[in-house]
Amino acid sequence: MNLAHLAAGIGAGLTIIGGALGIGKLAASAMEASGRQPEAAGPIRISMIIAAALIEGISLFALVICFILAGKA
Repeated sequence: MNLAHLAAGIGAGLTIIGGALGIGKLAASAMEASGRQPEAAGPIRISMIIAAALIEGISLFALVICFILAGKA
């Protein structure tokens, strides 16, 4: 039972790290694109926000699965 909680904690940590790296790369790319073409900053910002929301949604879903699996053990 203790190993299930440990695995859920490791899985949750990896999920958060992956989501943070994804959003960081997304924001860096969007800022670089806005710097190269300032007139396209609006559409780039909208696309960035949509993509960040999808990344956070997937991360939250993975966290919920980790906690559900830890609760079943």
